[in-house]
Amino acid sequence: MVSLCYNINMITIYTSPSCSSCRKVKKYFEENKIPYKEKNILAQPLKDEELKELLLKSENGTEDIISTRSKVIKEGNVNIDEMSINELIKFIKENPSVLKRPIMVDDHKMQVGYSEDEISAFIPRARRYLRENICKDCIDCDPSIISLTSSINNKKE
Repeated sequence: MVSLCYNINMITIYTSPSCSSCRKVKKYFEENKIPYKEKNILAQPLKDEELKELLLKSENGTEDIISTRSKVIKEGNVNIDEMSINELIKFIKENPSVLKRPIMVDDHKMQVGYSEDEISAFIPRARRYLRENICKDCIDCDPSIISLTSSINNKKE
């Protein structure tokens, strides 16, 4: 039997261990049985392609994903507006803590931060329908299995 769940691409949540909003988002996804893949940005360096995807999906450029209140930016007198894309990517890879968290990404869009209303709007209607009607008893969508599998896969990378 082929699971319909595999026809929907997984949402990736970029997190860090000390982020309380990240824990809230993961709890929301687990309680609502929404499968996701977690990537700890401090333990697993982001790839150039991932950072380019975040920048492309950002409606307001760097403002959406970079915290100008971060210690690195404040103390280093960093002006991200003057950086080229390649310089910005290099800077973020060297200083992943400048990224706002959590960042949720699917095929078409991105959501930053924790807000139940915004997360609900972010999750496509088709995914909500599947979760509520088809995936409710699906082992493939069991969040504990998804999270465990995601953690195991992340360690292999």
